[in-house]
Amino acid sequence: MIRRLFACLALMCWCQAGLAQGITVQEILQENKTLVEKLSRKTIGPVIEQIAASDLPQAQGFLEALATKQVWQRRSDGLFFIATEVAKRQYTLSDPDGASVVGEFAKKQLKQLKPNSGVRALIATALVQFQLSDADPAKRAEALLAMERAPAADQLAPLRASIESEPDAVLKARKSRLERLLTISFDPDDAIRVAAIQSFDGDLGVDVRATLNPLVVKTLNVTAGDLPGDVNIVGIVKPGSDDLDRVQAYDLLVDSKLAPAPTTPADIRAALADHIDGTQVANVSVDQLSDPVIRRQAYDRLAEQSLVPTFTGEEDITKTLDDYTFYETYAEPSATVTTAANEALTTIELKVGLNQAFDLGLDAISLASIYFLAAIGLAITFGVMGVINMAHGEFIMMGAYTGYVVQQIIPNHTISILVALPLAFAVTFAAGVAMERLVIRYLYNRPLETLLATFGISIALQQLAKNIFGTQARPLTAPGWLDGAWVMNDVVSISYIRIAIFILALIFLGVFLFIMKRTRLGLETRTVTQNPRMAASMGINPERVNMLTFGLGSGIAGVAGVAIGLFAKVTSEMGNDYIVQSFMTVVVGGVGNIWGALAGATMIGFLQKGIEWGNPSNTLAAQTYMIIFIIIFIQFRPRGIIALKGRAAGD
Repeated sequence: MIRRLFACLALMCWCQAGLAQGITVQEILQENKTLVEKLSRKTIGPVIEQIAASDLPQAQGFLEALATKQVWQRRSDGLFFIATEVAKRQYTLSDPDGASVVGEFAKKQLKQLKPNSGVRALIATALVQFQLSDADPAKRAEALLAMERAPAADQLAPLRASIESEPDAVLKARKSRLERLLTISFDPDDAIRVAAIQSFDGDLGVDVRATLNPLVVKTLNVTAGDLPGDVNIVGIVKPGSDDLDRVQAYDLLVDSKLAPAPTTPADIRAALADHIDGTQVANVSVDQLSDPVIRRQAYDRLAEQSLVPTFTGEEDITKTLDDYTFYETYAEPSATVTTAANEALTTIELKVGLNQAFDLGLDAISLASIYFLAAIGLAITFGVMGVINMAHGEFIMMGAYTGYVVQQIIPNHTISILVALPLAFAVTFAAGVAMERLVIRYLYNRPLETLLATFGISIALQQLAKNIFGTQARPLTAPGWLDGAWVMNDVVSISYIRIAIFILALIFLGVFLFIMKRTRLGLETRTVTQNPRMAASMGINPERVNMLTFGLGSGIAGVAGVAIGLFAKVTSEMGNDYIVQSFMTVVVGGVGNIWGALAGATMIGFLQKGIEWGNPSNTLAAQTYMIIFIIIFIQFRPRGIIALKGRAAGD
């Protein structure tokens, strides 16, 4: 008996399997022929779902063909085929199940199925389950990207089904994350949604905030009676409080047709003008209407005659507002979900704020390293010789153009930069030595003449650059390995070029300290800085030291120009963008001191970024505030953060 029972069950299963295997795409289409021919978004959905759920290997290909308008119906028998145009108005038909060619037919014998955008959207949703399990990882990634851009409730089930069998670890992580995001938005179980929200605790992803924020969107509502019990109420708000302006509250009543619009003076004038009867309005002479009180009386008379709406003033608005209760509701109906979302957003916002501060600090350090590179040469020349070199920015410009010329000769950007850095130093070192020998040496201890002379040289060098390279900006391209940025999370990132400049600034700091502490030139420079007369009496040539020091400062400016040119425009005026900051860096940090230049650059970098963060819409104002602050700072510490003793300090 038991054997017979098992045999019957086996036979039934075999029969059901056979029936399931016998279903074809064509049979599904024929069973729903009217709906397929109509191809309406409102009716075709179940047909598409049936095809997608049929587990037939040909289902995906047919749906893709339908979405691209390749499905045609043969008029003679109403069967559906996948068509390929082989000649003008001639098509080859293939069976949607076996893809075997049926024959060639003229266009007049066929009827094309043309799904609109709504139907194509339904097909795209149905195809998700196939794309998420496609053998090609690129197609699976493409399906995930499409779902991330346009999430929908019907994507949740096929996404969940595809996670377990996903072989790629990266794609599996993306699927799991997206599944939790879709769960937050679309899962019917509140407990599961809350668990998904809590799983993102402290997550800085923009996608998380984009998912949580719609849940806590508030809408202002009004009622004349008790608060409704079927909505997720945030709380009651009082008109005139910080949360609700009186005008906003009354406008809601007007928009809801619960109160008349306020009567404005313009409304009164227009109403009186429309009801002028000869020389009177409502038995009031026109020449008396210049008085606001009389105008109001005339309007009220018209209102008594029902010729104009009743006057609505502040007293009426106050009384009307008192008759209604204003309250806010969440867009999300579940209070449990909104509570979890608010808690998560509070944690995320705190973490975002901390990371924004860290990101601002990285930007400030990056800017400080740029200012340090630009100012280090000026700190040397100004500190040792007391020369106010207004052409320092042009040495930066010369270094940038040197890098551009090298890149025209050496197309490999990595090699060209490696060649450009020492070459820019050599070119600007030579230019600095020439400038010191030809001009500066005759103007020592004459600061005004030095300033005017170097300013004139600055203008001459700019014009020379314009004559050689033109007025258009020239590209100085960074190597490919410096493209992009180091992204720590969705809040904190810093470009690789800025990191490279920061490292270059540290290298120059180390090189300069080595020169000043471990070499003869450094010893002589420090000696001349402290007491030039005593240095001369010890056999040191101050003029030679001045020449080499000026050349060293100019050479460093050239290297800084190459680094700055990698992310800034290379033009003849680019030096003007850094000369002011360079002088401020030197003065604030302490004249003639490398540590002072570093401290000054750090202070100015953080100060500028801080002011720009507080006033992001007005960069010029931020620059002005920074200069004012520095002027005040110098009043209290005229020798800078780290004062230098000796000639540079005025001793």
